[in-house]
This record gives sequence, C-alpha cells and structure tokens, in this order.
Amino acid sequence: MSTDTPPTSRTLRVNEKAANLDALQLEAAPQPEPIAPPGHAVVQVAAAAVNPSDVKATLGLMPQAVWPRTPGRDFAGTVVSGPGEWIGREVYGSGGDIGITRDGSHARYLVLPETALRAKPQGISMDEAGAVGVPFVTAYEGFRRSGMPQAGQTVLVLGANGKVGQAAVQLASQAGARVIAVQRRAGPFEGFACWPVDVIDARHHADVGAQVRELTGGRGANIVYNTVGSAYFEAANKAMAKGATQIFIATHERAVPFDIFAFYRGMHTFVGIDSLAMDCVASTAQLDAMREGFERGTLKPFPVARHFTLDEAMDAYRLVLSGSTDRVVLRP
Repeated sequence: MSTDTPPTSRTLRVNEKAANLDALQLEAAPQPEPIAPPGHAVVQVAAAAVNPSDVKATLGLMPQAVWPRTPGRDFAGTVVSGPGEWIGREVYGSGGDIGITRDGSHARYLVLPETALRAKPQGISMDEAGAVGVPFVTAYEGFRRSGMPQAGQTVLVLGANGKVGQAAVQLASQAGARVIAVQRRAGPFEGFACWPVDVIDARHHADVGAQVRELTGGRGANIVYNTVGSAYFEAANKAMAKGATQIFIATHERAVPFDIFAFYRGMHTFVGIDSLAMDCVASTAQLDAMREGFERGTLKPFPVARHFTLDEAMDAYRLVLSGSTDRVVLRP
C-alpha cells in the first residue's frame, strides 16, 4: 500500500436515523483504502447481503445502533491487509456488531478483528457466501441454545418462508429430524432441504396446531422454531409435545395471552435469540459448525436473485423493506 495519498473507493454512510426510507440520507462517500490496525484485518468486500435488520437499523429501529456509520452485517471478500497468512484469502462472515456499533459491509473495505476471519466454504460463490450470515447464524444459535435437532424428532418451523425459517428447515433436515414447515405462500423446500419436508399452508389451515397434532399422531413437535412470534404463539403452544422447546427470534406484538397451567404441565421451555448479541467473533462458532454442511451440500446457500452497486443501494433497501423474498446483495 502506498504512503502517498491513499486511493479512494466507495462506502455507504448513514449520518442519522430517518423516519422512513424517503427521508433516509444514504450517502455513497469516498473511502480511503484502510491499513489494518494491530490485531485486525481489512477485507475487500465482494458481496454483502441486504438484510431486513440492516434497513431497520438505518431507520432507527435498532436501539443499539450508533451514528454515523456504514450499514451491513454480512460479507464475503478477500483479505488485503493484516496478518500475512490471511492476505489474499477469500473469507466470509457476519456479526451483530457489524453495521450496528461498528462500520459495516456496505462498503468497498471492511475492518475486522483478526479472530473474526473465516475462510469462505469451498463450492459456494462470493454472492452466496455474502448472503448466508444473519439467517443461518440466527437459526443455528436457536437450535444450539435449545438442544440441536436429533434424528427421530419432529421440528416445526413457523414462518418457513423467511430466510431464518428456510435456514432452520435446512439445519433440522440435515440433522435427520422430521421437518414440518408452516408457510403462507409457496416456498423453495422441494429439493432445497436434504430430506423431504412436510408443508402446511397456513392460508388453508385455520388451526395449525391441530394440523401438526394430526401429522404427528397426537404427539406434537419436539422443537418449535417460531420465527414470527405473536401471530403463531397460540398455535405453537398447541403444537408442542411434552417437554418441547419453542424458539423466538421476533414478534409483532409484545404481549400475548399465556397459559401458565399448560406451560408447566407440558414441561415446556421457551428460548429467546437476539442475533445482535453475537458479535463478529462470536458468530464464527456458528459458521464453523455449518462449514461441512455447506461444503458437502447438505446445507444450501440462498440463491441470490438480485445484486446492486453501492450507488443503487437505495433501490436494494426499498426492495428488502417491501418484504421481497428475493435474496439481495450489494457488490461494492
């Protein structure tokens, strides 16, 4: 790297939170090519997913977010500065701090602690690697905290259309569990998970809990991954087997009716997951655990339907905020 005036590239900057995307000032600003400080590395970003949480954070809906900063939690790219053994290697990652409390991946360069570096799995593209982070890390952490799915168990995934839901379907299927996926529109489960998946279309089954009971011979599900929260709370509780665990990552309403009698008689466990609590170093544990699955194909990265430049970032943010099911990446 030159000691003269450093070359500049591009980075997105959010200077303050906005009431909505129309008021958001998303600036594609010059970014000097950084030199890694001690214990850190610089990644030249090749692909960075646009997650719903990235957009929400720019709108001030994540209380942890600091200002100003560059958004973006997921990334894949090449190490260009830092420890010699990492220079030139392709890496990927994610973190609840990236793009929230430290500058993120929606930029040409990303500075990370050396301990956050992980080699990109073989056999998947940069776009794919840059888009697996938040959904798969969140899904895995939910299962880790609740006891990983086992062969012979039944895992119910509520909100299986979403990216965390799709990742949960794959992880449970890979473990050999029977998977029941509840969705409200057609999903990519046929040929996507490594084993067949039972699908309940919630549009045509008003009583999802009863349908799960019917599919399981009255036993219910051993693990319920509720990616939606309050909307499925009653159905999820009804679908839980004796001693089952329910995982929560989101909700629409904070307060829900709670039957304490059914809870303790069912010997149930509730587990809450906040992916923002796992920084870029902590998230490597989940990535390490899933590497073999990505490399042997029992876990499949999301197909990347749309890619945008940094100058087109507002279009990408609007698409994600609209609820699009497409996986969207920026290519800085």
